[in-house]
Amino acid sequence: MRKAIVVGGGIGGLSAAIGLNGIGWEVTVLEQAPELTAAGAGISLWPNALRSLETLGVRLGKLQEQSSGGLHDRRGRRITRWDADAFRRNHGRPLAAIHRADLIGALRDTLPADCVRTGTEVTGIDDLDADVIIGADGIHSGLRKQLWPEHPEPVYSGSTAFRGVTTLPRAIDLSTSWDDGAEVGVIPLYDGRVYWWASYVAEAGIRHEDPKAYLREHFGGWHEPIPELIEATPPEALLHHDLYLLGTPLPSYVKGRVALLGDAAHAMPPFLGQGGCQAIEDAVVLAAALSTTDDVDEALKSYDEQRRPRSQGVVKASVQAGKVGPQLRNPLAVAVRNGVFRLLPGALTARIGAGVSGWTPPVPRRPAPPRTR
Repeated sequence: MRKAIVVGGGIGGLSAAIGLNGIGWEVTVLEQAPELTAAGAGISLWPNALRSLETLGVRLGKLQEQSSGGLHDRRGRRITRWDADAFRRNHGRPLAAIHRADLIGALRDTLPADCVRTGTEVTGIDDLDADVIIGADGIHSGLRKQLWPEHPEPVYSGSTAFRGVTTLPRAIDLSTSWDDGAEVGVIPLYDGRVYWWASYVAEAGIRHEDPKAYLREHFGGWHEPIPELIEATPPEALLHHDLYLLGTPLPSYVKGRVALLGDAAHAMPPFLGQGGCQAIEDAVVLAAALSTTDDVDEALKSYDEQRRPRSQGVVKASVQAGKVGPQLRNPLAVAVRNGVFRLLPGALTARIGAGVSGWTPPVPRRPAPPRTR
């Protein structure tokens, strides 16, 4: 039986383990943290990710499909309306969201109980005995640095972000709101929870003694339910991270028997909501490539040829989306952009992003079941 070691127990690493386990490989996931955890935040699952998870056989019991919403300015004036039915028709699946902890739990439950080893630090590739090693160790990947020591480090996107999950006494809609150099997003989750984030242009590394007071000062005058969400989120539940990306594309995602995926290969800013989705795509393509041939080198070459152009294109699109969206600061340019968006017909806005989210995954070949007499 072929053996694979996955370094990193996040969304991409667990998805890769599921894919390889499904094609008959023996898989071990090595996670440095003492237990599998996820930041207290949500994640958008676009149709490309939903198709990939279906292909991997992952069941998501706590998935929340988004039913209505729109894009607004900070005062709540509508810029565009989001039509969930039209979106589904154009993209083939709904836009959905899930708490990261629920997604990690669903991925973990799809794997054999003894597959994941937590509290295990990987210091070098040479110590790993496997036919394939998968580097899913995040944006500051140690494996990437070991394989490409001269490659530039991740760069700051120009924006920082607060994130939180809370509950409100009433149902609310999906929404994104823009102002000069700032964005607030609101996504309903399962069981009445709400995931929200506030990103804005700022220097990297700035932190605030009282983060909630800072949010009240800078976002408390935005339209509801934004101030209400800030007030309802406990201070200890607020997350604050600067947003980085792998600004210089890697020349390959593969070196020898090692393949990188997810943020280790193509970390991107979150302005298209595709970071985790692209990691799941990586996983299903890797499994499909390894299921079609016994030649590991050929399979990894195929994985790189399929994934590198697409994922690096999504990185570029994410950067561009930030520049014309939440990172745009010139008031005149903001007014022109909002005016143009308001003129777009609903049928057109429902098709935006279909080139990314319309992607269909390959289907890995499952091993034949043993014959019985």
